[in-house]
Amino acid sequence: MSEEARLPARLEVAALIRLAQNSGGFAAVLKNGEQTAGTILLVLTEKGTNPRVYERMPQADGTRAWHCSKIQATENKHEIPQYLERRGQQDGDLWIVELDIANGERLIGLPPAAN
Repeated sequence: MSEEARLPARLEVAALIRLAQNSGGFAAVLKNGEQTAGTILLVLTEKGTNPRVYERMPQADGTRAWHCSKIQATENKHEIPQYLERRGQQDGDLWIVELDIANGERLIGLPPAAN
């Protein structure tokens, strides 16, 4: 998909929230980003546990694919909140969205996370 054909960020965020809610999960926008071209960072949790952070990364063929950029270490409960804070400060256009649902990776077309 070319950059011009990319779905506006606000619509993609709304779709992800609706998918999570329709599947019995909870969703929240933690940080609003740029409406059209903002980057989306997803925080996936299951009943508030096992947080993972996903974002799209450019691929060699010019497409962008979801990639797990951070998994919280069990012994450091502040790791992901600190990471999100840093990323939010680095990119004012960034959306941060939390989806709390079992196997949230399925909502972005990925297999379940290994626990």
